Amino acid sequence: MRKLKGLVRKVIEGLKQLLIWLTPGLGIKRYFLLTVLGTTLVGVGLAMFLLQIYRTAPDNWLLPYISYLSLRFLNRPLRVLIFGGVGILFIIAGLWGMNRTLLAPFRKPGHPVAETLAGHRRRERGPRVVVIGGGHGLAMQLRGLKAHTHNLTAVVTVADDGGSSGQLRQSLGILPPGDIRNCLAALSNDEALLTQLFQYRFMDGGSLNGHSFGNLFIYALSEVTGSFEEAIAESGKVLSVYGRVLPATLHDVRLVADKVVPDVPGEIRVTGESKIPKTSGRVRRLWLEPHDPPAFPKAIRKILEADLIVVGPGSLYTSILPNLMVPDISNALRASKALKIFIVNLATQPGETDRYSCGDHVRVVKEHVGDLVFDIVVCNDTFEGTLPEGVEWVRPEVDFTENYTVYCADLADREKPWHHDSKKLARVLIDLLEERTGPLAS
Repeated sequence: MRKLKGLVRKVIEGLKQLLIWLTPGLGIKRYFLLTVLGTTLVGVGLAMFLLQIYRTAPDNWLLPYISYLSLRFLNRPLRVLIFGGVGILFIIAGLWGMNRTLLAPFRKPGHPVAETLAGHRRRERGPRVVVIGGGHGLAMQLRGLKAHTHNLTAVVTVADDGGSSGQLRQSLGILPPGDIRNCLAALSNDEALLTQLFQYRFMDGGSLNGHSFGNLFIYALSEVTGSFEEAIAESGKVLSVYGRVLPATLHDVRLVADKVVPDVPGEIRVTGESKIPKTSGRVRRLWLEPHDPPAFPKAIRKILEADLIVVGPGSLYTSILPNLMVPDISNALRASKALKIFIVNLATQPGETDRYSCGDHVRVVKEHVGDLVFDIVVCNDTFEGTLPEGVEWVRPEVDFTENYTVYCADLADREKPWHHDSKKLARVLIDLLEERTGPLAS
């Protein structure tokens, strides 16, 4: 009896969904009826044609069927042509109208329906790409890659403890949402008003001063859904995100560093991601507390399924290494058969990578998490423009290309030459993947 009630309930719900299509003003019924009318006219024309052949065909009609059919049609084609031709025109007009009506909410102004659909299908069949990092470097990377594929996954550090994220983490005990928020905004299908609202930061001097709307939104959703992971997924739906944003771990981890300061004996221990670059000296050792946190299982699965894995660009010690020091993440990288690419920063970061070269970046990764065997190291080869005070170009050493497979290209943003250009970098990454796997589906 219970199964019967369930079946009846499903049938009623299905009928309700069908009746919604009869709502006035949808613009669907007229085109549907036009298509039905066209199909009817084509059917009538075909029936008249076959009926005429059946009535006038000779007894032994199988052998001369093709020639006789053609002759009868040529003798009296008018009615068949009228019904069939008008019917086909009605079908075309009806299907065209329904397509325009159904796609209207999803089509950008000025973009033809065919172009929009073709682009969507191309990106839907795009390569499976996983980008690992944090901060603005990761968001920039996603902004460029989303033009080539919808199968994007960002694995984001949760060691952030500064700004709005740090305040929410300290007062409410949630994982820092800042980097996740930036990635969701970058992956948004339409970075317009809603995305700008998501990135809006309150600066009124009140209790919300310094907080971003997106951080508060993610926190509120985590309370409603009861899950930080679910809150990220629902935020992505609100922003029309193609792709996934996943935390490297769901554990509350802290970033700790030992720094060597000139003229100061011993080492200085710095606790907190936001304090490390602000403390003078060179980072000697970095680790997470608690040690060896378990990775988020979905992040591991995406890494193992990927066609391309990109590490960087971003702050070496505070954005990239916190992900790789989660043991399951680095082990999954080693096990993955994807093309693995490490992106070297264009310029040094004060307090983290002062006077670092390209080789120094790769060396530091190897010292902290072992040899991850990157297939290609991508570097910038254009050093033009004025850098901010205290910032220097990151240049490849003479022997760097002898020890690693290196690809150098012009990757700099013209307006901010110490930042990567998202379109240039994405194009390079896709080209490198195509060299290995062949041209991607278009």
